[in-house]
Amino acid sequence: MNIVVAMKQIPDLQQIRIRNRQPVLDNVPLTMGDIDKNALEAGVNLRDEHGGKVIVLSAGNEDVEDTVKEALAAGADEAFLVIDDSLDGAESGTIANVLATSVKQIEEPSLILFGEGSGDNYSGQVGSRVAEILNLPQVSFASSIEIKENQAVVTRVLEDGDEIVQVDLPAVVSVLANINEPRIPSVTQILKAGRKPMEVLELGELKVDAGKDLVITESNLAPETERKKVVVKSVDELIQALTTEGYVGR
Repeated sequence: MNIVVAMKQIPDLQQIRIRNRQPVLDNVPLTMGDIDKNALEAGVNLRDEHGGKVIVLSAGNEDVEDTVKEALAAGADEAFLVIDDSLDGAESGTIANVLATSVKQIEEPSLILFGEGSGDNYSGQVGSRVAEILNLPQVSFASSIEIKENQAVVTRVLEDGDEIVQVDLPAVVSVLANINEPRIPSVTQILKAGRKPMEVLELGELKVDAGKDLVITESNLAPETERKKVVVKSVDELIQALTTEGYVGR
């Protein structure tokens, strides 16, 4: 069973700093999105149980070749990358078209996994768009996935309860962050990641019309906070100040 896991390269959110209410992205390292890592963990667990291989699929600029090694270290067997600078900031329809075309190049994928949303824009559109382009069934908000013969049994979380859905494979499934806890690769796994197969294509080789639509951020301001700047000189004064504000019970 071939399991394809789509992963997006994003800035490391833990290292973004705020200056004048604006995010500072200079020199922020790139990483794979957190919920994408949950999708990868789900794929690796299914492979371990049913056999086959996990193929990481990603599209971006040339930096993605280094970033995807995180996924290879975390259990993926190989990677399929589409490289082009024009994919930086591309909107969901463009990326979905590129990913769907890429999936067609992969031999008999049984399951295509996505995170419920990317760590940066969090539009949650790409998985659904890929399913539509490939004419495959899709299940979203998955909290668990089981494979039974040629079907996936997926538990999805809704506002008023859980729903169990059974779909024929191949299928597209978007997972929630609470589906699992992604593993932390060992040093040995990190060293071995560079030797795993990685197929890299330029966008032109796919012969797909990627379009030129970009996501343009008009404003991205951190919320303003006002501090009271209360000076305390002892623990007792701190407790008193917190009690006055209602943060500590009387």
